[in-house]
Amino acid sequence: MRKVLYVLGQLHDRDVDWMARNGRKQAVAPGTVLIHEGQRTPAIYFLLEGSLSVTVAQYGEVARLGPGEVVGEMSLIDSAPPSATVTARDASIVLALDREAINEKIEDDDGFARRFYKALAIFLADRLRGTVRHLGYGAGEGEGNLESDEILEDELDEGLLGSVSNAGDRFNRMLKTLLGAPG
Repeated sequence: MRKVLYVLGQLHDRDVDWMARNGRKQAVAPGTVLIHEGQRTPAIYFLLEGSLSVTVAQYGEVARLGPGEVVGEMSLIDSAPPSATVTARDASIVLALDREAINEKIEDDDGFARRFYKALAIFLADRLRGTVRHLGYGAGEGEGNLESDEILEDELDEGLLGSVSNAGDRFNRMLKTLLGAPG
């Protein structure tokens, strides 16, 4: 869950409110494919509850994702088709943000664009570090990523760490908006 806090920590309250208003909460049954390898995906998904499996045709399952993960972000950034298939492992809930809506928001709001891309860059950098470690390079397993309790010196700046405290409130407010609960 810590990963989503770093992402939301980069955004402003109004950005998170926009995401909650313009995204759609989607219940996903076990076995449902959200993203098909090689096929353009129309949305980016934030996993709110449940778990997802990431598979690559030649290798099988390469990752299991829990709440706070984001999928479909790479194709949003570079427009290439997805390099993996993402399937619900169990009953899950995602926030789906349509690619077109995000692109319009980015085009119309430079501040949102800067914050959103910075948040995705931090998220992708952490994912890349985890992949590199998984392949046997760098720090020991679980060290220095956003899921570990350890933060390596000079890896994340104090401004980023300070933003996490607001991110939990933003995440809870986004969930309330999606679930229709009173704020």
